[in-house]
Amino acid sequence: MPEGRLASTVAEVAAAVAEIGPAAVKAQVLVGGRGKAGGIRFAENRQEAEAVAGAILGMNLKGYLVERVYVEEKLAVDAEYYVSVTVDRSARRPLIMASAKGGIEIEDVAEEDLVRRHVDLSFGLPAYLGREIAAEMGLSGDLAKQVATIIGQLYDVFRSHDAELVEINPLVRSGERIVAADARLNIDDSALYRHPGLPEVDEGTALEKKVHAIGLAYVELDGDVAIMANGAGMSMATLDAVQHFGGRPANFLDAGGGASVEPTAQAIEVLCEMHPKVILINIFGGITRCDDVARAITQVKAGPGIPVPLVVRLAGTNEQAGIEILKAAGIQAYRDMDQAAQEAVRLSKEA
Repeated sequence: MPEGRLASTVAEVAAAVAEIGPAAVKAQVLVGGRGKAGGIRFAENRQEAEAVAGAILGMNLKGYLVERVYVEEKLAVDAEYYVSVTVDRSARRPLIMASAKGGIEIEDVAEEDLVRRHVDLSFGLPAYLGREIAAEMGLSGDLAKQVATIIGQLYDVFRSHDAELVEINPLVRSGERIVAADARLNIDDSALYRHPGLPEVDEGTALEKKVHAIGLAYVELDGDVAIMANGAGMSMATLDAVQHFGGRPANFLDAGGGASVEPTAQAIEVLCEMHPKVILINIFGGITRCDDVARAITQVKAGPGIPVPLVVRLAGTNEQAGIEILKAAGIQAYRDMDQAAQEAVRLSKEA
């Protein structure tokens, strides 16, 4: 690893550069593509460090406020590589990926330039596999040995920390040194209880945290059609339908199976707080009962109110009872998802 210091003020950045020498100043935010967004800049001396720190600290980087930077030794880069260990869910095995073309998004690397090797959990990572991967990356001699060692260390981290992804990009060749110039470690949330010493970071927005507290899955998007559906598949299908008919989904909200009246009503109130142009509720009743959803809707309408047009699709368990409850409250319910999605998009465009 390169030498580095964490800093949160211009003075600390300047002092770090004075001590380390020419350095990269990296914004510390939980987002990729920092370099392209101006969050990684170089400073050769104290004066440049002060200017760079002043530009990065406090900037808004892809929606995140930069409060700290990492001042890291500037490397003489002769070549950039990529190496990672992740989970191949189809194969149900850890997957090692490597490439001699690092430094950019791995999704942009041609398939023929990627080295892929699965690891048998029964045996772990044999030393020869790391050497084979390094050789396929075009490395030999001591450089290949260094990369093979790093691959082994990555796999150890992957297993010991229950990781979903351990990645070094770029892995840099600087003279005869192989150096991890940047890295990422994603821990499986389901395994966090086994790692009490690791810091947990909540990345959600205020609304996302509010809905998560209710016990529902929610992600904010950038459209104007607020959506609630039951089940992850139904929610994704609803987003797709809205987009298919020319609309812009404002969120993903999975009300789940069997959500009671009160949590459902709370979720609808959150959708109203988003100030969308229209709200689309798409329920296919299985465990979730359509009459419970209808009662939640009428509860919100009678209480705080629903200030924007509302489109409802109900089908499945207690469908007719739900439709009657909504009809009594002056709300029309659709049985067909496409019709409901088209109507929601039409109303959003009119608004």
